[in-house]
Amino acid sequence: MKAASFARFGAPDVLDVVERHRPRAGAGEVVVRVDATTVNGGEIAQRRGKLQWIVRTALPAYPGVDLAGEIVETGPGATTFRPGELVWGTVDERGPDGTAAEYVAVPAGRLARMPQGWTPQDAVSLVAGGATALIGLRDKARLQPGERLLVRGAAGGVGSVAVQVGKAWGAHVTALAHPRSFPFVRSLGADEVIDYRRPLSDLDRFDVILDTRGTELWRLRRKLERSGRMVAIAFDVDRPRRSLATIAASAVFGPRRIRFFLGRPVPDLFDELRRYAEDGSLRSVADRVYPLERIQDAHAHAEAGGVHGKIVVAPGVSSTAAVDPRGA
Repeated sequence: MKAASFARFGAPDVLDVVERHRPRAGAGEVVVRVDATTVNGGEIAQRRGKLQWIVRTALPAYPGVDLAGEIVETGPGATTFRPGELVWGTVDERGPDGTAAEYVAVPAGRLARMPQGWTPQDAVSLVAGGATALIGLRDKARLQPGERLLVRGAAGGVGSVAVQVGKAWGAHVTALAHPRSFPFVRSLGADEVIDYRRPLSDLDRFDVILDTRGTELWRLRRKLERSGRMVAIAFDVDRPRRSLATIAASAVFGPRRIRFFLGRPVPDLFDELRRYAEDGSLRSVADRVYPLERIQDAHAHAEAGGVHGKIVVAPGVSSTAAVDPRGA
């Protein structure tokens, strides 16, 4: 089978598509034919070698953490699913195998059934970002109806889902984004969209802030109401110790604590996402679809910025050009 890999750290051109043995399902595992995965910020930082001080990456490495696809094999004790079922979920990002491949073996406990009526390419755009948005807004910030929510990085993979979740829960959503992304973010339901280059000091105060950038966290924290809650899902990879020190200090100096977390999605979370997708509360945020053979281009596009939602990689797509799922 074909799989993406990199044997050294660097720019997108370190990525190659190599041949690997197709995995077999071990105890409690299933093998999924990967119909779609996405390019995530964490794996870009990993590919660039920016995370070595946190987690050592063994080389060669195989990128990809989320997936949507079809069960093709079940292992001993994996009784939740049957071959032929469509599922979505994640693999352990610290594991040896990534989802930017034609097949992957996954513990059955990391998967759930995909939303009915959705294509794998549309569904996978919600997996990692949607799970992170739900954990951040529901479990960490405890967002309530009528509260004022600020989403920083609202056009990205997490932010684009957070805007939709915030509206579904009855919050007043203010989004920070680039002006060229304003129409996209408004289409997600944002009540107000502000140029992200505007000085933070000009912003109003908010009950909840969801930050996807990891920079200027202390200044952003000042925009919280006294009982406000701030959730950071990223840190500045160029100055990681400063970001983490700011988060730690916020727990000491009075209220308005910054909560940082790395999501550990579970099937119940994906089931909740499926319900939101099926009842129309969430829409796909797939920006572009690339074939696996163009994994370098997919990473370059994601790293260049200006992405609306998620860059999708589809191993089954054989066209030589990126596909715009919105038909543009």
